[in-house]
Amino acid sequence: MKPTKLILALCCLTVFSAKAQRTISAVIVDSTKQEPIPFATILIDDKTGVISNDKGEFNITINRKISETDSLFISCLGYESKQFAIQKFTDSIISLSTKNIDLSEVFITNKNYTLDEILDKVKEGLKTNYDFGYAKRKLFYRESYYTNMLKTDVKIEESTIPEFNQAFVDSIIRSVPKNTDQHTEVLAEIYGEIKPSTPQKLDILKASRLYDKESEITFENYEKRFNEIIRKHVKRDSYFKIKSGWFGTKEEIDSSFFEDKKEDKQTAEFIEKKKEQEAKRKENFLNWRKGSIQSIENANFLDEDSDLNFIEKSRRYEFEMQDFAYLNNEFVYTITFKPKRSEDFEGTLYINTQDFAIVRVDYKNVKPLRKFGLLGISLKEYLKEGTIIFQKNANEKYTLKYADQTDGQQVGIKRPLKIIEKNKNVKGRRKQNELAADLHFIVRNVEKKELIVFESTPISETEFNNFTEVPEVTPTYLPAYDAEFWKGYNIIEPNQAIKDFKIIEKTD
Repeated sequence: MKPTKLILALCCLTVFSAKAQRTISAVIVDSTKQEPIPFATILIDDKTGVISNDKGEFNITINRKISETDSLFISCLGYESKQFAIQKFTDSIISLSTKNIDLSEVFITNKNYTLDEILDKVKEGLKTNYDFGYAKRKLFYRESYYTNMLKTDVKIEESTIPEFNQAFVDSIIRSVPKNTDQHTEVLAEIYGEIKPSTPQKLDILKASRLYDKESEITFENYEKRFNEIIRKHVKRDSYFKIKSGWFGTKEEIDSSFFEDKKEDKQTAEFIEKKKEQEAKRKENFLNWRKGSIQSIENANFLDEDSDLNFIEKSRRYEFEMQDFAYLNNEFVYTITFKPKRSEDFEGTLYINTQDFAIVRVDYKNVKPLRKFGLLGISLKEYLKEGTIIFQKNANEKYTLKYADQTDGQQVGIKRPLKIIEKNKNVKGRRKQNELAADLHFIVRNVEKKELIVFESTPISETEFNNFTEVPEVTPTYLPAYDAEFWKGYNIIEPNQAIKDFKIIEKTD
């Protein structure tokens, strides 16, 4: 083909692709209160849809030619559904009106059950209403970690190594950011039975990791300096005695620590080693995400071992009928719950009035889930909240559509620390060097996970066995939020913290 024809063909293809793809971004709000509506469902068809985030924002991409009959469907629990012609849609704000319920319609289709009868029917349907079989799920998963250093005090009491002084330690502490966050996003397909402990196979299509790489470089520099000091003052045949109050342990020194680091050369052996490391990195990334996805997919009331025990141990909770609501052309009971005595959660259940399936639950802990404190070490799991939404699949059974879960814990350490270098091969006393310090750290960690399942297709066990899992993706590093990275893909719209993420350049 001549160059001019090739260029013309590429231009035509580009124009066609642009016309065949459209991205719609908007915010869904309550028409009366003008407040954002979280977790609304936005659909183009049975296979193309997203859910609005906790600020009511969404972003959906249509990767095909749009016809005059194509519509955008918006629905949310308790609201009137809306439909828009995509070709004519230009709104950036979508208002939904609350849905008024005619109770006579509910009672025509169902008898007036008591709360106990409803809960009994919910329990009866746990094994039959939900699909636990083999399925292929196309999904988007995001996990975010937020760390807040509330206290970082290290006081040097004694040091026989001049470089390990208070000024050196203070410089390290100052270099550690008080607040950090990192975010990993994955678009993937997962295969397997929808159960907590069954084998899964994951096919990662695309992934990103948003974090501050500069902080890793800073840590590596301090580690290098630390190692230089150790090599200068510590004998290679010594060992360390590490003590904290009554507790102590012995730690041998790896002799390779004192060997000169030779610069790696681009030999065949070196290149092969790098390939093995990269393959291992891909394998570890796949296995870690697979475990995380399976964990949040099954972190609900269907698992008897879950902390969310308000169905399994319903007698320990107090339930109250609030109202009826309307969701996907079906009525649901709105029932709130709270602990009677020592249980952990309060929230709201939305239960289908026909089959008594729980189609949505919002929950939050009312007290710390776990507390521990002994000899200067403390742990408090102070936060666990989330939302779980189910949707019917091709088998007319419910599978997970959306889940978000936020866990928070606080860890504290207030202990003395003593590190003593000892050597059996020298004349005189074995003690060579000593470093003693008082430590006081308090760290608060918050982990937020979000999962949306775009499509759940039942498959056979044979199809599962025939699928071969191949680790071939590592996350793309992003130093700042980049809206272009996921352009053309349907994901959960990120929150403001992710959108605002960028590395703060350090000044000397």
